[in-house]
Amino acid sequence: MVEVKKSGVYLVAGKPADAAAAQGVLSPGEGRERTMAYAILRAHDQSKDPKNMKIKFDALISHDITYVGVIQTARASGMTEFPIPYALTNCHNSLCAVGGTINEDDHAFGLSAAQKYGGIYVPPNQAVIHQYARECLARCGGMILGSDSHTRYGCYGTLGVGEGGGELVKQLLKNTYDVPAPEVVLVWLEGTPRKGVGPQDVAIALVGATFPDGTVKNKVLEFAGPGAKGLSMDFRIGIDVMTTETSCLSSIWETDETVRDYYETIGRPADFKEIRTQDGAYYDSMVRIDLEQIESMIALPFHPSKAYTIHELQADPAGILKNVQDACQKSLGDQVDIDLMKTVVDGKVTTTQGVIVGCSGGMYENLVEAAAILEGKSIGDGFFDLSCYPSSAPITMAVTKDGTAAKLMEAGAVMKPAFCGPCFGAGDTPSHNGFSIRHATRNFANREGSKPGDGQIAAVALMDARSIAATAANGGVLTAATDFDYELPAAEQLAYTYDPHIYEKRVYDGFGKADPGVELVLGPNIKSWPQMPKLEDNLLVRLAAVIHDEVTTTDELIPSGETSAYRSNPIGLSEFTLSRRVPEYVDRSKAVRAMEQARREGSVPLEADAALKKVGGALAGTSIGSCIFARKPGDGSAREQAASCQKVLGGFANICYEFATKRYRSNCINWGIVPFTIAPGTDFPYEDGDFIYVPGIRQGILDGQEAFTGQVITKSGVFELPLQLAGLTAEEKRILTEGCLMNYYAAGYGTE
Repeated sequence: MVEVKKSGVYLVAGKPADAAAAQGVLSPGEGRERTMAYAILRAHDQSKDPKNMKIKFDALISHDITYVGVIQTARASGMTEFPIPYALTNCHNSLCAVGGTINEDDHAFGLSAAQKYGGIYVPPNQAVIHQYARECLARCGGMILGSDSHTRYGCYGTLGVGEGGGELVKQLLKNTYDVPAPEVVLVWLEGTPRKGVGPQDVAIALVGATFPDGTVKNKVLEFAGPGAKGLSMDFRIGIDVMTTETSCLSSIWETDETVRDYYETIGRPADFKEIRTQDGAYYDSMVRIDLEQIESMIALPFHPSKAYTIHELQADPAGILKNVQDACQKSLGDQVDIDLMKTVVDGKVTTTQGVIVGCSGGMYENLVEAAAILEGKSIGDGFFDLSCYPSSAPITMAVTKDGTAAKLMEAGAVMKPAFCGPCFGAGDTPSHNGFSIRHATRNFANREGSKPGDGQIAAVALMDARSIAATAANGGVLTAATDFDYELPAAEQLAYTYDPHIYEKRVYDGFGKADPGVELVLGPNIKSWPQMPKLEDNLLVRLAAVIHDEVTTTDELIPSGETSAYRSNPIGLSEFTLSRRVPEYVDRSKAVRAMEQARREGSVPLEADAALKKVGGALAGTSIGSCIFARKPGDGSAREQAASCQKVLGGFANICYEFATKRYRSNCINWGIVPFTIAPGTDFPYEDGDFIYVPGIRQGILDGQEAFTGQVITKSGVFELPLQLAGLTAEEKRILTEGCLMNYYAAGYGTE
């Protein structure tokens, strides 16, 4: 189905050719400049160094979990108005009973900020963040930066990048997004999907083939090939939005008549232009996908890359689920017992819940085809239930007018408004040890509402809406849509009729109309950032969490779900840091923070002083902070709070073998968390409570030093630990030494 070629290829006569066999072609560096990705990137690049880009975006977008923090940081750093279109959507904290008034307080803040600074405000339940961007902000050749990891609009001809809020703050301060010139991967599509196969099936196969070994990490995926031309826009974006789960940087597709028709449908024909691959373009690697061979897929708990065909799972449910369960149990430890084996009844996998939702699932075509599968059927009166969330009010209107919603409801499905909640645990949370199948973006263990630390766990698997509907029609027994007999909707039935009137009547579009006289509406939960200390000459950190899991997600670093209501309150939110993975972390970090506070006030923190004396260090000129060790932290969400909460609690460093994503590493830097790495294979036998002393850290960073020697102070002695700090830009060096991005701006750096 999916073939990964890790060596370079050129595009020759419109087809990929091995670099070794290509004759008379450009050098790889020259050929990379001929890719679609580089044509767009260079058009937005302010740098004079071709190897290091400085990007200025055309538009920004955030949702109500992130925009308060972004705006609070930007205004504290000197922002007076939004310099480019900035859309504030309200699709995450839309359940306003959760946490009392505080979610709606954030919405009131958002509208007042849009009025004050000249922004775009999309009220709750009008659209999920990415659907609004697709319909109102994307344009061919453009670039959008979003404070959500699934900022992907490549099939609309727009390079979308998802990052933490600090990177949006830089754009609001008219600075740049700095990134090494990325490698580009050709995703070559061939064939035509079979009946019953949807975009999530292709996406799961792609993620399963590329994520585990980091094949496309921090690279741009460029989609082309004859198979792409036959795909609808909804099918393309269903694949595209899931590219985030490969850990790539961004994505771009060729644009054609289908894309032209889309821009005409949404009333913005001028935003279309043809973007094509060029002969001579060089790609650092290639992924070939034969769409005709793609089967109905399932991504088992707890990662989108745990990809199986549904037929594989049906053939050996007990064996496969036992392996998955054992892996889950190893990761979760003794916090909770997950029981996947009970889902196997009479040799068949049974599920308790289906959800079609959000930026990947709630698209018009997915709902129409799911309705065709369920027409005249019933989901039954047992444990299985089905919820459908169209991804925008215009899509809701369309499925209401054409009868799609009625077909789904007649079968027993529940129609719900545009909302991202089920994707991160703020809606449709499964029962304990329930097994939910979802056309959503993620299925992490701590994401869908489970609380392993409290003994609560549910299993979520990702599937396409078509197979979810087939399973629903079969009473919850896992069923591949390719095995289900149904009448495929005609082409005209799959054509989305877009009506912008809801947006025109409800969305506040104030770009270019900033009114400084507007007062921000600040509810009691909306707090300013506390003062962050600078990095002094030396650094002493104490390990507050040592995690040896293969990957540590941002959902573990700062849980989603009901905790999201506190994301406008930095101190309140910090209380949840690692609460579902290392519950002791918060108290440990606070104890270390108290040491630093005592040091700065002239007192002597005895434990830190004793540790420093063992290595010849002194309290004067030494920052004291907490530290997390994880093998590969930061997979998943772009949420900056995964780093900022550590800083609020006194964090000063992360140590790992590698960072799972660029965006989490950037978040660490923007919040003054020193992002150390250690060489693969380096032993890390150290434990919670051990100290690590890094002398000369401040000047070393400013001088561009990339290798440091940490002295680990344990109960049994002092040991050397080689630490790496490679690839920092001049700006990042100064942000780290100043203590965080806000301090950087407050000190007068980075302003025009």
